[in-house]
Amino acid sequence: MPRLSSEPMLAASPASAPAADACAQPDARDLDHEMLRIALREQRAILENAPVGIVFTLPGAFKSCNPRICEMLDYSHEELSRLHPAEVFGTPEDYQALTAEAYPVLAAGGLYEKGEHPFRRRDGSMIWARLRGRAVDPATREAGTIWIVEDVTEVRQTLFEMQAIMNNATIGIMYTRNRIIQRYNPAFSAMFGYRDGEALGRSTRIVHPDDQSWHDFSVHAYPQLARGIPYRAETELVRKDGTRIWGQLNGYLFNPEDPALGAIWMFEDRTRERADEIQLRNALMENRAILDNAVLGIAVVENGVTLHCNAKMEELFGSPAGGMDGRPVRDLYPDDVTWRQARRDTARSFREGPVHSAEHQMARRDGSRFWARLSGRLFDVAEKAGRSVWLLDDVTAQREAADAIRRARDELEIRVAERTAELAGANALLQEEIVERRQAEARVHHMAYHDSLTGLPNRALLADRLECALRAAQRNSRKGGRALAVMFLDLDRFKTINDSLGHATGDHLLREVARRLCAAVRASDTVARLGGDEFVVLLPDVGGAAECALVGDKIIEALSTPFPLEGHSLHISPSIGICLCPDDGGDVETLMRHADAAMYHAKALGRNNYQFFDQGMNQAAARRFELESNLRGALLRSEFELHYQPIICTATRRLHALEVLLRWRRRSEGGAGGADANTVLVGPDEFIPILEENGMIVPVGEWVIRTACEQSMAWQRQGLPAVPLAINLSARQFMHDGLVESIRRIVGETGIDPALVEFEITETALMQHGGQTLDTLRQINDMGMRLSIDDFGTGYSSLAYLKRFPVRKIKIDRAFVRELEASSEDRAIVAAVMALANSLQLSVVAEGVETEGQYQLLGGQGCQLAQGYLFARPLPAGEAARLLRGSALQQGA
Repeated sequence: MPRLSSEPMLAASPASAPAADACAQPDARDLDHEMLRIALREQRAILENAPVGIVFTLPGAFKSCNPRICEMLDYSHEELSRLHPAEVFGTPEDYQALTAEAYPVLAAGGLYEKGEHPFRRRDGSMIWARLRGRAVDPATREAGTIWIVEDVTEVRQTLFEMQAIMNNATIGIMYTRNRIIQRYNPAFSAMFGYRDGEALGRSTRIVHPDDQSWHDFSVHAYPQLARGIPYRAETELVRKDGTRIWGQLNGYLFNPEDPALGAIWMFEDRTRERADEIQLRNALMENRAILDNAVLGIAVVENGVTLHCNAKMEELFGSPAGGMDGRPVRDLYPDDVTWRQARRDTARSFREGPVHSAEHQMARRDGSRFWARLSGRLFDVAEKAGRSVWLLDDVTAQREAADAIRRARDELEIRVAERTAELAGANALLQEEIVERRQAEARVHHMAYHDSLTGLPNRALLADRLECALRAAQRNSRKGGRALAVMFLDLDRFKTINDSLGHATGDHLLREVARRLCAAVRASDTVARLGGDEFVVLLPDVGGAAECALVGDKIIEALSTPFPLEGHSLHISPSIGICLCPDDGGDVETLMRHADAAMYHAKALGRNNYQFFDQGMNQAAARRFELESNLRGALLRSEFELHYQPIICTATRRLHALEVLLRWRRRSEGGAGGADANTVLVGPDEFIPILEENGMIVPVGEWVIRTACEQSMAWQRQGLPAVPLAINLSARQFMHDGLVESIRRIVGETGIDPALVEFEITETALMQHGGQTLDTLRQINDMGMRLSIDDFGTGYSSLAYLKRFPVRKIKIDRAFVRELEASSEDRAIVAAVMALANSLQLSVVAEGVETEGQYQLLGGQGCQLAQGYLFARPLPAGEAARLLRGSALQQGA
């Protein structure tokens, strides 16, 4: 049998062409034939690869077919061509029935369709197929029929399986579309009382008690299904007869991408389960009422944990409601010994039977103790370590009464024995008291003469040893012997560590310092602690300054190694003052005072060094003490004043801004009334470090900001031009918590434009506290004020921080400008700073410009701003006002 082809049906076209196109040219006919051949090839390819079977039959015979029908029936083309069509039917009767049904339709020229029909394959198995047939010529049966055969065996089997699931499922299943019931299973019919098919086409409202519950269900369920999320809930439903049931329902969309296809709902009747749950809940509430009103404490315990207990149990242990649930039973006992003994007794009793009774001392939540009688019973005797219930009664009063009777009975016997023992042990007791007294006196003596934190000699013991060493040194000096040295040692920046890391860390550091100091000196030397971070090392019998210098070097080296503590690596350095006896003093007070003065000199020279005393230090110390005393009242006496130094534009030499500088006009001895003849101007290098050290820099700094802002506003009211004011902030002032609020208050009260205020902070101050610094700078910048870095290049900037700081200007320290004309190194540093500033888009101010050569070099390097004596010295407010009236600064102004 040939494969199915469209050639016979199309063969008539070329035959009739000559009659219709007698005058056509030969080349047009060739083109038509070629197009015809192409169309035939395309149709043949479609038929050969069609996914359905296509067969052409004549009465009683297969004429032709495509590969798909051969594949479906498991025959080759040749085998199928030799068969009678009846042979692929189940029985000849099936064939006769189909032909009798199909040919009237075909003869009428209609399309015959059959949803499914069985056919026999080569191996005898059956397949089910959907048929479509049309006669080639309805008037002539012998012309044959074209059949389209589609294999629906698997689809039919799936439908049967789904129907079996629907019919045999124990839960109700309902299929809906647009909330209309399309299909449901017998379990649904039984659950809701509807006959088969009775509920079809009705709204899903029929399973809900009322319109409101149906509406609420729709509001919650369908939006969730639309998002592709299955819906699950338990709710009240209604049967056909009006009775209500409690049901669990689960809903799913057939296709979340196309909700119009409908949804499937599964119902489970949980009316009985819900009734059981309510009954169980009521029973539990009744049991809870019984437990809560019981006069004994009752608890359920498992694996050493209290699962739950009644109110009486919580009352006995002083626990809030629910506070004992989940709490270990161990917490109810005062100590581990009692707990372990109770566990052993309980385990032994439960091995012998289901009940255990005992009395133990228990511990309340507040730590108080009481005696309790415990009675425990296992839930399941077979599980000796399983869950158990315990009754507990407070028997403290009963035991106290019994103990009182027992004590009264035993007291007489005890008194007789004690009286006898008193006489025998009186002598031993007396000896013990003597030993204890001596030990106490020794402890008191040690406490009186030693530091409680480090164990080192304190100030009193040091004075005593120093007196003895002085007498020995004086005797040796008369014989030309060796000298006595006193070293006064103070830890640099210890207060910073103590304040930032806490006193516990500071105490630990002091103990470690004491240990290293003792290890660095001789056994005959004395290391004492005066208090705080001050230590004294007493060196008797030293050869002189050279030997003292060796000891100083050893101490500095010993303290240079970092101190590890709790993840921190602490660094500390000493400032040491040294004086020798008899050269620098002959008594304790003088030596200590001179060593202290030398120590302050060491601090002034940069810390982490030692200095020997000389007489000039006495004068410096006296001068410092006098200044510090006078400074404490200087602000109240209005002795401070502000001077203003111009900052000029290097390109135009015109005034750009004024730097605000603090000056102290101190009254001289006997001066009164503040006349200039009775005052002396103190340089800032003398008094500002003292203000920093004693903390007065904070109120004085606030006064500077306020006075500068008020002066600027006064100048503006006089019609003078408004120029920016550069105000210095000290490190201590910058880290003060109230700085930002103080600035905001001053700006608000004076009414100054924030853009006219610029704060200068030293490079070192900026880098001390990175995160806090950044927060403070941003708050100041957010108020509209400018920020600049003072003394740039003298500290240790982190470029990672520098690019994040909202600064707009850096000031080159005068140290790099002073030798600019003669030093190529300084010129290279200035060039590097300018390159850095340009990359960060910062302005640059050069400080300390005193010559035209410096000015020209800075201008050539691209420095935008400069200040120094070349232009003007710091001026009082009156002279600065006159300066504002001019437009340019001349050399030497």
